Amino acid sequence: MTSVVGADGQMVACTVIQAGPCVVTQVKTKETDGYDAVQLGFGEKKEKNTTKPLLGHFKKANTTPKRKLVEFRNFDHQVNLGDTLAVADVFGEGDFVDVIGTSKGKGFQGVVKRHGFRGVGEATHGQHNRQRHPGSIGACSFPSRVFKGLRMAGRTGGRRVKIQNLKVLKVMPEANLLVVSGSVPGARNSFVIIEK
Repeated sequence: MTSVVGADGQMVACTVIQAGPCVVTQVKTKETDGYDAVQLGFGEKKEKNTTKPLLGHFKKANTTPKRKLVEFRNFDHQVNLGDTLAVADVFGEGDFVDVIGTSKGKGFQGVVKRHGFRGVGEATHGQHNRQRHPGSIGACSFPSRVFKGLRMAGRTGGRRVKIQNLKVLKVMPEANLLVVSGSVPGARNSFVIIEK
């Protein structure tokens, strides 16, 4: 993340995303596939690290192997197989986008960090090492079980997250960079999907 100065002189927290160039690796239609969609490929990959079926897939699009393939339905631009899309072709300043990515994994965490519990409370009155514990988890002799979905300790993060309505502050077409307000899920250099 970084920050830019807005038109009103306020500092705005933002994220810089490399959003291109993307190559059209497949165009799906209702007649052939049952639905309309466009598949885009991003990032370079060595041929020796690509499976033979995918090599044929990229050869049909007349492009080099790509690291990431993503399919978009309701694509509002008319494209053909093998076309290259730059960031300025799709996005403009002032647009609002949704960013999808895999959040950072935080490992096995307790209920205070994972769900925002307060813990059992005071350190006095007979409490011993209970400050960050979940407290009671069950009901009485009926139903004599713990309900499914009860918030407990467990693995946190590492999930698909969608951040909605991020404003495009700047488009840098020469470097295919997109500057969006706020934060996006994932670590540095991880892949994200940007939807309009």
